[in-house]
Amino acid sequence: MTGLPIILVVDDELRSQEALRRVLGDEFEVLTATSPAAAETLLEEEMVHAILCDQRMPLMTGVEFLKTVRERWPDPVRMIISGFSYSEDIIAGVNEAGIYQYITKPWQPDSLLATVRSAVQLYRLQRDNQNASVEMRLATAQLEQVVADKRRALKSHFGFERILHAEGSPMGGPIGMARRIAGYDIPVLVTGESGTGKELLARAIHYNSSRADKPFVVENCGALPDQLLESELFGCKKGAFTGAYEDRIGLFEQADGGTVFLDEIGETSPAFQVKLLRVLQDGEFRPLGARLSRRVDLRVIAATNRDLETEVEQSRFRRDLYYRLAGLRLHLPALRERPMDIPLLAQKLLGEAMRSFAKPIDGFADHTMALLRAYDWPGNVRELQNEIRRLVALADQPVLSVDLLSQAVLKGCRSKDGGADQAVSLPDGGTLKDRVESLEERMIREALNRHRWNISRAADELGLSRVGLRAKLQRYGLERVN
Repeated sequence: MTGLPIILVVDDELRSQEALRRVLGDEFEVLTATSPAAAETLLEEEMVHAILCDQRMPLMTGVEFLKTVRERWPDPVRMIISGFSYSEDIIAGVNEAGIYQYITKPWQPDSLLATVRSAVQLYRLQRDNQNASVEMRLATAQLEQVVADKRRALKSHFGFERILHAEGSPMGGPIGMARRIAGYDIPVLVTGESGTGKELLARAIHYNSSRADKPFVVENCGALPDQLLESELFGCKKGAFTGAYEDRIGLFEQADGGTVFLDEIGETSPAFQVKLLRVLQDGEFRPLGARLSRRVDLRVIAATNRDLETEVEQSRFRRDLYYRLAGLRLHLPALRERPMDIPLLAQKLLGEAMRSFAKPIDGFADHTMALLRAYDWPGNVRELQNEIRRLVALADQPVLSVDLLSQAVLKGCRSKDGGADQAVSLPDGGTLKDRVESLEERMIREALNRHRWNISRAADELGLSRVGLRAKLQRYGLERVN
């Protein structure tokens, strides 16, 4: 959902899962499983980049599980975490399960983060070179079939249909425009708040273009200082700067023929913007410390949560670079601007949380969904995902009730009445159920008034069926007043 590299943590201890999530959650989408069976379900449904597996588990060891994973899903990079360092475990892990790294407890956050970054980079390099290795093992006809199947799988996994939105959602506009231009080789600038799905849209554009069989690489331009960012993108020669211990191929060269996604482009310095402009204008760049330039054929998709037009007017962003990047500009609305999408997103995220925690849940209570829809979600989909994972973890009943919601959601609910944001004050006095029912009645009345009492449209916005909405009208005694 977030578009970040996916890390699967397999550990039967929830505290260990949460510790890993805290360290890795800012840079990666972390899926968790408490058992090998739950992990296999996730591997069947998600394109996992790397697996962190505890060695000591009740049903089987981590090495035994990763040996099975290697046979069925060879692509994810496999790592073991263990409080033990028996030599036979290490040898078995390397020889039988193809373990990339054996991490001993207690691990250090910085070291672990660096190891996982390297594992994700290895996954990308292996994926980019997979065609060549497959060609060595398979006949030409088989190779063509494998490549075609892989291409279809990627296109399906990162298709536009995975960007969930309801009919009438403001997301429909940018997604529809992206579909229309995906096949045309023009640069795209995607704007929107953090967590609105900018990378997910960029991947959908790439995998629905003529470059779909070429690499898609990602760089967060706001995460590195200029010299390291140049080294990441352009590459470097050994000795080009302190710490350059070997020749490095940059992401631009790795992505030749494909697409580069430059996230947080508005954070780059004027000096770096000049160098990036040359790549966009001439298709040329020079690795740090190199004498000769290199040519690449790339499509660039950039993203920012800043208003680049204002940045240009205030001379903080180069005007010529802005126009090179914004061949087409797509703006993704914040989640608070599309509350009709929340039921769809919440149900999908609930399914992911249930699989991750191996915990069955029937669904959301009506009052709970009403409050999820009323909240502004300043953190957008990522915040919604965290809230739902919290609900599932705390739930001791099959239906997620209001009392499980965080105080941030309960206190921060908003109502869009007459086009202006107004804080929702739950009525004073009475039980929580009575107060929430009062809020639900108000939201239903407002939705009906917005749609001039069109039952179908109001039901779609509220995430209800027509029958369900009519039952609530009868329950609250709501009637149209002419």
